[in-house]
Amino acid sequence: MTERRSILSGSMFEEQIGYARAVIDGDWVHVSGTTGFDYATMTISEDVVEQAEQCLRNIEAALSEAKCSFADVVRVRYLLPDRADFEPCWPTLRRAFGEVRPAATMLMCGLADPRMKIEIEVCARRNTA
Repeated sequence: MTERRSILSGSMFEEQIGYARAVIDGDWVHVSGTTGFDYATMTISEDVVEQAEQCLRNIEAALSEAKCSFADVVRVRYLLPDRADFEPCWPTLRRAFGEVRPAATMLMCGLADPRMKIEIEVCARRNTA
């Protein structure tokens, strides 16, 4: 039987909206769109690069709980309200994904809270060998 398990980060949004930070489905790990909130303090920086760094810390925690890492990421989606905010994040994103080179998409769209400047979603495949 295929393992299916939810990973919760403790974000109040997960409870209020009804979703999980990530879902493990067999070898696949689907990480929800993740913003730059520090879930321990429920604070968010005004700086987009700092938000991107926090997004990646939040994603890394979920991947680690699923027993995988950025090296297992096969797909990443970047969601930003302002396209001008994307390029300043590139060095931060390159540190996480530069060697991995997952398929990637950047979309310009509104986010749930006007303080949010970037949201990142990933899909990873665990190496179970």
